[in-house]
Amino acid sequence: MPGFEVFGEEEKRQIQDVLDTGVLFRYEFAEQRRGVYKVREFEERFAGYCGTGYAQAVTSGTAALKVALAALGVGPGDEVITQGFTFVATWEAILELGAIPVFTEVDATMNMDPADLKKKINAKTRCIVPVHMLGAQARIAEIVEIADSHAIPVLEDTAQSAGGRIQGRHLGTFGRCGTFSFDPVKTLTTGEGGMIITADEALWRTMSEYHDHGHDHVVNPGGRGGEGRRFIGTNYRMMEIQGAIGLAQLAKLDMMLTEQRKNKARLREAAAAIPGVGFRQLVDPEGDTATHFSFFLQDQEHCRRVNALLKDKGCGAINFAENTWHYYPQWEHLLHGRSVAAGGWPFTGQDGRRRVVYDPAALPASAALMNRNLVYPVSIRMTEERLAAMSEALTRAASV
Repeated sequence: MPGFEVFGEEEKRQIQDVLDTGVLFRYEFAEQRRGVYKVREFEERFAGYCGTGYAQAVTSGTAALKVALAALGVGPGDEVITQGFTFVATWEAILELGAIPVFTEVDATMNMDPADLKKKINAKTRCIVPVHMLGAQARIAEIVEIADSHAIPVLEDTAQSAGGRIQGRHLGTFGRCGTFSFDPVKTLTTGEGGMIITADEALWRTMSEYHDHGHDHVVNPGGRGGEGRRFIGTNYRMMEIQGAIGLAQLAKLDMMLTEQRKNKARLREAAAAIPGVGFRQLVDPEGDTATHFSFFLQDQEHCRRVNALLKDKGCGAINFAENTWHYYPQWEHLLHGRSVAAGGWPFTGQDGRRRVVYDPAALPASAALMNRNLVYPVSIRMTEERLAAMSEALTRAASV
């Protein structure tokens, strides 16, 4: 991570194809574009890469979540279960549809704990959103089995794990659909952008229509459909330049993952010398995207001492227990129910009372893990000098 490290002539050529037509719009302008449909081609190739039937490109990973949730029928009053360690976009999309996010513990995979998931399901649960955080797999087979026993759809938030697999099967293909982000720091990046994949043609068609103001996209001379809209939609269309960049980046994705795995292995070898160190559990090590290297220390104090030394050596790691973007107790705007909408929607009812109260101490098992965890983002193009410096710092951490 991120894919901009390998921008080159391939991206330039794809973009130039678009500029030569002058058409930036996803649809229409058939004569001017002369057969150049970069977003459509990106969708088709991404679906093929993942081994599924359909893909829908959108403007961001957040938009992908919202479009997928809406297509699955999630709405006001529904509950959607996700995990307490994720990027804020996961639950922002849930709230934007008027639904209520419910958070599970994470386990040693740093993803959704299936045992806690079972406790959180109730009659209001409309969808389950496990997140393949920091490039590695959730226990998705167990999660889908639990969800299926309750007839609840699973939406895989695969924003950070494009190209990840379990025994050769791509993440995002286990549930009803999977969402991806292509923002500036993702391994496959289009600057901004996102994708939803599914094997369900009817679900894909609903997402396709919803993301383009409800246009039915039936083939006709107008190019976008016969205007027989089934429902109200909105605008989350990806533009052609993003699709062009995506095509070039997709062709490089497996190479980028290979390089990340090599770099991560170097860091893991160095960290193994730290007394009492443990490593994140991987459901399938060979299918790990290796975007991040995550390790556990003996306790919170040991974690603090180790990271102090790493910072002193110019190689400080991330302690996500302190991170306001990704960890439940740090989401003050969620915990306090802050919203720009009148009445604090969707946190308060017409009587002004809070509909949901989030307790910052509600996920103690997650806290016990997060407080002693350190993480390094793993780059594609890490210099030998940088790898050597980080390895030396980790080796020295064995003494603290």
